[in-house]
Amino acid sequence: MGLDFRGADLTGGDFSASWFSGATSAGVALKEVDLYRADMQGADLSGADLTGASFVRCNLDDAVMKAAVLDGADFGKASLYGVDASGASFRGAQLMGASLLDVNLCGADLTGAAAMQNSFRVRLDEHVILEGFTGSIFGPVEVSTGGGVRAIGGADLEQWMREKGGVVTVCS
Repeated sequence: MGLDFRGADLTGGDFSASWFSGATSAGVALKEVDLYRADMQGADLSGADLTGASFVRCNLDDAVMKAAVLDGADFGKASLYGVDASGASFRGAQLMGASLLDVNLCGADLTGAAAMQNSFRVRLDEHVILEGFTGSIFGPVEVSTGGGVRAIGGADLEQWMREKGGVVTVCS
């Protein structure tokens, strides 16, 4: 617990079932790593490059992923509760069955990302990029605008996402 990996290049590593709770990996190269069933609760992954990483069934609760590169990552059935992923890039990421609860995605890029029946109680803003974001989610979400924060769900959320280039079904 609480390990410090700053400055390391862990590209391609197999860290299945590893324990990284509270670890600091800010700015670390973690491309194509396997974190299947790893416990990364409270880890700091700010600015880390996790392109193509596998987070299948990973516990990322309370992690900090600000401005992290998560392009092409697989989050199948991962748990993300209380995560700050503001400004992160999820281009082409697979969020199938992942649980995103109380996640800050303000300014994030979800271009080409896919979801399937995800718990998706997140905070978005006018800067989030949803071009090509597809699938199905359980809302509602909070949308932060210059005028405050409002919750939207159902058909209103589908329309809001469609206006931003996403094609998502909101399940009730």
